[in-house]
Amino acid sequence: MPVHWYYDREALKRDYGFVQDYLAPRSPHPDSILWRSSYQAPNPKGEILHDQARYWGQKGIHYHQFLQAGENTLNIKLCSLLIQSLNDRGGYDPEDYLQRYIEFMTTPGNHRDTYIEEAHRHFFSQYARGASPEKCAAEEKHIGGLVGMAPLALFYQNDAVTARKAALEHLALTHEGPKMKEAGELFLDLLLPLLEGRNVREAVAEAKRKSAGALMAHPFDEWLDKDDAEIVAGRLSTACYVDYSIPAVAYLAMKYSDDPERGLVVNTNLGGDNVHRGAVLGALLGAANGLEGFPPRWVEGLREPPPEMTANRK
Repeated sequence: MPVHWYYDREALKRDYGFVQDYLAPRSPHPDSILWRSSYQAPNPKGEILHDQARYWGQKGIHYHQFLQAGENTLNIKLCSLLIQSLNDRGGYDPEDYLQRYIEFMTTPGNHRDTYIEEAHRHFFSQYARGASPEKCAAEEKHIGGLVGMAPLALFYQNDAVTARKAALEHLALTHEGPKMKEAGELFLDLLLPLLEGRNVREAVAEAKRKSAGALMAHPFDEWLDKDDAEIVAGRLSTACYVDYSIPAVAYLAMKYSDDPERGLVVNTNLGGDNVHRGAVLGALLGAANGLEGFPPRWVEGLREPPPEMTANRK
C-alpha cells in the first residue's frame, strides 16, 4: 500500500527500502498524480470524497496518506462489504450489495483513503444524476475492478458456472465493457481451476490455449529465467491497464507459483499499480497454496481482516 503507484523504482527504494512487510505511507509521494485528478459531485447524492476533497488538486499527496501499516485500501474494503452481503443473504444479491456500496461510499468516515478510482467517481456521478444503480457503471480497463470477483469465485467454488456468472455480473456493476469482460473471464479461467486443485502452470497454459485475445499472447515460459523488472517494467508495464497488468500477473504467478511470499514481495517492489496487481496475484497464489502459503506476520498484521464466509460455499 505505501508504495502504490511508484513508477520510479529508485524513488521507491529511497523512500522505503526493500519492502517485504506492512508499512505506513510517507509524504510526499513523488509520483502522485492526484493533483491532476478531479471529482465534483453533481449534488449531495454523489458526495464520496467527504473530508478528503481538500487534498485533491495538490501535488505530492499520497493516495493512501491516512492508512496505517496493515490497513487495506478502498477496493479491498469493498470486498469485505461483498462478503458481508454474501453471508447475510446466503448468496449473491447485486441489489443488496449496491445498497451497501452506496451507503458505504456516501457515509463519511467509512474509509480513510484519499484516492477514489475513476470507476467509483463515474458511478456516483451517474447515480447523483438519477440513473438507477444497475446502470451507473463506466466502460473500464483497470485491474482494480477485478479484485471484487475473488470473493464470489471462492463462495461458489464448487459450482463454476454460478461462480462465473455471479463474478462477471458483479464486475459489470462498476467496471463494464469488453476489455473488462475479457480480463474478468481470464481471471476466472485462472482462479477457478486453482480452487479445484490444479497447479498454476497448468492453469496458465490452459488459459493461454483458450484465449483468443492479446492478454495471454506472450511467451511466458521463455520469460521465466529473465529478470523480473525486464519483463514487468520492460516488455510489459507496471501500469494499471489490464493490457499490461494481467500478463504481468500471469508471469509472476507462474514464476512464483510455489512461493507466494516471494512473488508478492517481488510484485510490490516492481512498483506501478502493485496494489491491485498484487490483490489479483495474491488471490491466485492463495488459491494454489492455501493460507499457510503466506507468512504468519502478514496474516496477523492485517488491521481489518476480511470476515469469514459463514454461508455455505455452494
